Amino acid sequence: MHDQRQHIMPVYAPPPEVFVRGEGVNLFTEDGTPYLDFISGIAVTALGHGHPVLVKTLQEQAAKLWHTSNMFRVPAAEELSRKICEESFADRVFFTNSGTEAIECALKSARKYHWANSAPERTDIVTFTGAFHGRSLGAINAGGNPKYLEGFGQPLPGFKHVEYGDHDALDAAIDEKTAAVMVEPVQGEGGVRAIPEVCLTGLRKLCDERGALLIYDEVQCGMGRTGKLFAHDWAEAAEPDIMCLAKGIGAGFPFGACLTTEAVGSVMQPGSHGSTYGGNPLAMAVGNAVWDIMTDPAFLEHVRHISGTLTQGLKSLADTHSDKVLGVTGKGLLCGLMMKDAPKPLQVAARERQLLVGVAGNNVLRLAPPLIIEAKDVRQAIGVLDDALSAA
Repeated sequence: MHDQRQHIMPVYAPPPEVFVRGEGVNLFTEDGTPYLDFISGIAVTALGHGHPVLVKTLQEQAAKLWHTSNMFRVPAAEELSRKICEESFADRVFFTNSGTEAIECALKSARKYHWANSAPERTDIVTFTGAFHGRSLGAINAGGNPKYLEGFGQPLPGFKHVEYGDHDALDAAIDEKTAAVMVEPVQGEGGVRAIPEVCLTGLRKLCDERGALLIYDEVQCGMGRTGKLFAHDWAEAAEPDIMCLAKGIGAGFPFGACLTTEAVGSVMQPGSHGSTYGGNPLAMAVGNAVWDIMTDPAFLEHVRHISGTLTQGLKSLADTHSDKVLGVTGKGLLCGLMMKDAPKPLQVAARERQLLVGVAGNNVLRLAPPLIIEAKDVRQAIGVLDDALSAA
């Protein structure tokens, strides 16, 4: 039989399983075998698979209008931007198709802000080791991971990379040429590391003192994943000037957003930026439905409660298997087990037992389940991991 995979650019290495249907927290293969999904398409399907409200919303909009471009007004985009600004620090929103595009908008907005305020020399973006900000040329240079930069030419100027947790290096890096500091409040790819809340507060103060903007990349850790709508909401006096969202904001439908204050957003005038598909009627219909569900206080309370249950279960695994597990990391439902050895074998062993999880950094087994998981799902996942660790 002809292998159709040969026609896909070989940048992925998926396992043999093929999923044809999803329902709630489960994915199903062609023969009907259920897999408990504790990675959610890398923190994307935050409301699970086949959510009836989202399916109905998409079907209804699909029968009306798919695309107009931003040559014309999209009322649903105006509605969603209003909701976002009412629930956040932001005054302006730019809708994108992905998290990477939201990052690109953030980088351009930060530099344009200083140019418009008579400081064109402020172009440097300060980021941290372990960061992941996307796959475009700008985003991989912002992240600075040598693995992702290899083969793509000379590093772009204008990016400084500071060792994660090194406060002295950060203090020295922010100078008169700094446009912004960009950080994930909870690093995803870098090993599911949560920045202490006091450090976010201190970073906001440091940026204010130095005249730099503060950008949060909450593409993975935002939209309720930590138990609050945004991960930085846990910290006091730590609001950003710019924030990037994606993944959970569409709960599986691809779109993202770059949020800014009025001071930043107002410098982006017609011609400064654009997107043919960004904010299209299909995405905006789903986005409004997702937003209404996720901003319900009862929904976020559930996330906080079930996060505690999952963390407790992971800590019990760390205690039971201390010969293999170093500890628990992360925040809310973006969490993981720090392993003594590479986590890939445990990921494979879990999948063989019908549990889907991810990996992050060099030694973390990453969990990012749908935010709708219940205690029974946690018990099932912990049981599988316990069995897999015992068999290792």
